[in-house]
Amino acid sequence: MQPFHRHQRVESLIMEELNKILLKEMEFPTGTLVTITSVEAQKDLEYALINVSVLPTQNSNEVLEMLTKRQKYLQHLLLEKIHIKPMPEIRFRIDYGLENAAELEKTFIEIEKQEKSD
Repeated sequence: MQPFHRHQRVESLIMEELNKILLKEMEFPTGTLVTITSVEAQKDLEYALINVSVLPTQNSNEVLEMLTKRQKYLQHLLLEKIHIKPMPEIRFRIDYGLENAAELEKTFIEIEKQEKSD
């Protein structure tokens, strides 16, 4: 079993606390669900890439813009919660994994329907 490295603990803490912060501090467009799907911190903790899932996906660009504009503020709140040095600079990226999985599922269903009708 591999040892649990510091950057992995930091990833876990950032994900947990930032999800809480987003729920309390951000107002997204009505009916929009925003979830942090993963955090990828550099081993030297210079920055952490925050992967965010947005449903419905047509609001992804708007949500990314909102998060990017409030990045410094969100990072400040995060530092108050987890007190680590150095605090990685957070950067946001849209995670299209759920959307891609849904499209794949639709494709499999279509194939299955075609096979049954043949």
